[in-house]
Amino acid sequence: MQASDVMTRDVIIVDPESSIIDAARLMLGKNISGLPVIDSAGNLVGMLTEGDLLRRVETGTQRRRPRWLEFLIGPGSLADEYVHTSSRRAHEIMTPSVYTITEDAALEAVVRQMELHHIKRLPVMRGKALVGLITRANLVRALADTLAKQVPATNDAAIRDRLISELQAQPWAPVGIDVSVNDGVVTLSGIVMDDRERQALRVAAENIPGVKSIKDQIVWIEPMPRTI
Repeated sequence: MQASDVMTRDVIIVDPESSIIDAARLMLGKNISGLPVIDSAGNLVGMLTEGDLLRRVETGTQRRRPRWLEFLIGPGSLADEYVHTSSRRAHEIMTPSVYTITEDAALEAVVRQMELHHIKRLPVMRGKALVGLITRANLVRALADTLAKQVPATNDAAIRDRLISELQAQPWAPVGIDVSVNDGVVTLSGIVMDDRERQALRVAAENIPGVKSIKDQIVWIEPMPRTI
């Protein structure tokens, strides 16, 4: 799947000169947590999020530091911080450095970007044009839709084949695990050297559409400690 398959296409945006009260009301009214900031030329110039509105003088949540620490920080940085906590225009409190993704990017690349930069949303670009927004909620919705569309295996043999194929593709899967299926009930037997493999085997079986239950007959043998 690509970003274009799951992104929100009708993106709600704000102008750089928009007031924060208008932006806040827009977020609350539309139940969203971030707004791309688009200038008059259609360029993406920043992102205004709930995080940018957390530390505000109006709510008394601005940072307070000892005088000695303020001296070390310096007046320039303190002035910049004051603008961010006191300004009432989007362009002065927004996050100007915005990470983006292209519409043909794979979802794996989307998730990697979100994890790497600790962000919850990515503007989706076509060249310099904003064509969508992909958020964590979009990814959760894609997961739910995919799970709902899964087709159950038609018989026991198909269930067994799917499970064996899944285990063969996993680097953690132990060798020598026996899989049998009777009327949708999967029986797992064999030996594992790490008990965490047992749970992974159960998950792999439970994920096969059509499986009714699991019979766990796996034996865990704890490796003997090495002696010198």
